[in-house]
Amino acid sequence: MPHVRKAVIPAAGLGTRFLPATKAVPKEMLPVIDRPAIQYVVEEAVRAGITDILIVTGRGKRAVEEHFDRNYELEELLERDGKLDLLAEVQYATDLASVHYVRQKDALGLGHAVSVARHHVGDEPFVVLLPDDLMIDDSTLLRSMVRGWEKFHHAVIALEEVPVQEISAYGCADPASAPEDGLVPLRGVVEKPKPEDAPSNLAVSGRYLFPPSIFDALDRIEPGAGGELQLTDAIALLMKSEPVYGMVFTEGRHDVGKKLDFLRATVELALDREDLGPEFAKYLRDTVQRRELL
Repeated sequence: MPHVRKAVIPAAGLGTRFLPATKAVPKEMLPVIDRPAIQYVVEEAVRAGITDILIVTGRGKRAVEEHFDRNYELEELLERDGKLDLLAEVQYATDLASVHYVRQKDALGLGHAVSVARHHVGDEPFVVLLPDDLMIDDSTLLRSMVRGWEKFHHAVIALEEVPVQEISAYGCADPASAPEDGLVPLRGVVEKPKPEDAPSNLAVSGRYLFPPSIFDALDRIEPGAGGELQLTDAIALLMKSEPVYGMVFTEGRHDVGKKLDFLRATVELALDREDLGPEFAKYLRDTVQRRELL
């Protein structure tokens, strides 16, 4: 079976939760400290051995393409001014991987966004990485999913353990057995169940590894609410013809699709930085004391 070398990043959403900032700036380009959110996702893919990345874009996403392209004038200016550290950072983003783009012309949901990658992916397995979910784990989760593919050659989806009272915000996996080395065969996936009806506390969480047969499933599903094609429905259909596995993880995920979680992610990542962490931690301690928050 082919090795996993391709990734698809759906980045056509409007980012309405972050208006008015996202009126002119793609939500994927909002900076988390000093780099746009989508760069963290591309770096994660590259660390897991992915060399070919397709970003699914829409209207107003030109800045995403510009970020991963060369800017010769900027590079020459930085070199001339002796700002070689900044030059290295700029060139690093450009040289991460072979990045391609395709437009999702109609906003018909995540399933539709994945389906427009069909011709680029071809007959190869591929990963789907949602840019709202940053996995800061040295690509441990994604590498584990790739190993799961190499072992079974079937789809693997990331599952995060969440409090059962929060499961109604997610797709919920129905495991067929207990996890073994984090990997568990699935019986089904339920979209946003009530806590009392949830088959588990395992939430589908922004990382997927699919065989090319997922495209046939996407062709066969019907539009759901709002006329959108749901990726969860395609996964459930795929399960009827071949096994699907879940890879369970418990930490490393930062949701930057919501304002409060975006702030949390920024704080956590800043604290992890050697150049920012110590001074920023002192600032946080001083702020807590000054505002009498404890």
